[in-house]
Order: sequence, then C-alpha cells, then structure tokens
Amino acid sequence: MADIKKANQEEKEILEQFMVPFFHISKRMTLFPGKNNVAPEAHLMGLDLEELTEMRSNMEENAKKAALEILKDDNISEILDDIPLDGEETIVALGDSYTEDAQGWFSILKHVLEISVEKANFKFINAGVSYNTTAEALRRIDRDVVIHEPDWVFVALGTFDAQRLNIAPERTLMPLSETWENIETIQSVLEARVENPLFWITPTPVIAEMLAENPLYDFTIEEKDLAQVREVVAGKSGAVIDPLGYRMGEEAPQAWNYLPDGLNHSLSGHMETVKAIIKKLALPGNEEG
Repeated sequence: MADIKKANQEEKEILEQFMVPFFHISKRMTLFPGKNNVAPEAHLMGLDLEELTEMRSNMEENAKKAALEILKDDNISEILDDIPLDGEETIVALGDSYTEDAQGWFSILKHVLEISVEKANFKFINAGVSYNTTAEALRRIDRDVVIHEPDWVFVALGTFDAQRLNIAPERTLMPLSETWENIETIQSVLEARVENPLFWITPTPVIAEMLAENPLYDFTIEEKDLAQVREVVAGKSGAVIDPLGYRMGEEAPQAWNYLPDGLNHSLSGHMETVKAIIKKLALPGNEEG
C-alpha cells in the first residue's frame, strides 16, 4: 500500500476548522458499500483514524456544551414545556453547510431536545450536504428526507444559490426564478408527506470582506442577492425562522457569530439559530410571531 501523505500541523488546523465539520463521505457516496468506513475518509484528509475520530468527538461535545448553555437561558427554559414533541418523533434537516456542520445548529438542537424532553427517543436525520444549492437538495430529497417518513422537517437552503463564482461574477450561480421554483417544489413535496408544519430557516448574511480573503473559496456572496433569496424562503407556508436574517446581528452581522471565513457559523452563531427555532416551536400551532 502506498504511503499516505500526512497533513502537517498547519493543514490539520485548517482541516479541523473548515473541512472536517463539513465533509462526510457517507453523504456524498450513498451507494458505496464502504461509505461508513471512516478510515479511508481520514486517509483522504491526511489524518490518522484516531485523529479524525477525536476531532469529531470534540465537535459533538462542543455541540452538547452549547445546548447546555442554551438551556441556562430563562427565556428558553420557561417555554420548553410548550414544545409539541413527545420524544418519539423523526426529525430531519434538509440543508447545506450550515446544517451538515458537525457542531452546527442541528446537532445543538438534537442535544437540547434530548436533554429537555422526558423519555426522549427521537430519530434525528442530518440531511445537510455542504455547499448544496436548492437544485442539488431537491434532487436528493426522496432518498435523504422522504424515505425516513419524518414527523418534522427543517429546510435551511438558499445561501449557495446566491454565490457568484470568481470566474463568472456577473451572475449568481442560480437564477432567482429557479431558486423560487425549487423552493416551491420542495414545499409541495414535503407538505404532501409531512403532517406537521415545515420549518424554513432563512439564509443569514455573509461578511463579504472575510469571505473574499479566504483562499479556500472561489466565489463571493453579496447581500443584495441573499436578501432576494431570503424573501423567497420567508414567503413559504409553515413556520419561518428569522425572515429578515437578523439573528447574526440586527444592525449588521457580528463577526463572533461566524468562523474566520465570514460564511460559516461559529458555535455562538448556531446557538442563535437554535434559540429562534425553539421559540417558534413553542408557539401555538407554530404560527409566525
């Protein structure tokens, strides 16, 4: 067997922050029999199996600590009994990087619900795939969402429809009309199969200056484009989380809610999303308000 190139310390730090949380081979190679074998995944990243396992374990622990921190918030703890869950539900999140993130909002929400709901026996399905557009998510909605017969579905998409590739900056990757059609189809597919209201999580602003400085990305995202996508998402029936995209900062997105790329969310940013979800879940009928 050929020698496996090992990541140096600088590469490991980049991997741990920008790649390991957002990349799971099992999500991208669903038909491969060995998709759940973590050792080749570790080797692909230049890591030992033990290193990758430890990184992911630490991320899971970070998500749990974030959940415990949220539960200390009186505004949250006082409404937990109003959440219409009995602990037996299947809960699926369809999304992009913000959702796939190993220590992201869905992982934090999972811990909040498992801790706070008596005799919790939930089934959580993270159907987030990093950098997915609405078209890519729609293509896999049957095998990644519908097949699980979910009781609740959270949809968090749209950010990567709005990217402008550095090589072709004159247009967004997806026309707004196509984003609208994809979101509309996702809604019709899921509403026909899910009894409870759909939860739509709007894309948050991006700190463009930080994104532009990161050599890992070959695109930019402008707020004028994201705002239009956000308006499309906010117009869907069901429960809409943060229709104006203010949860990362009402006047402007705050850097502490993001990783240094200005795109993906930090633990504190993900916590803001979870708080908004819990507050919406606790509303009678999950109506907007």
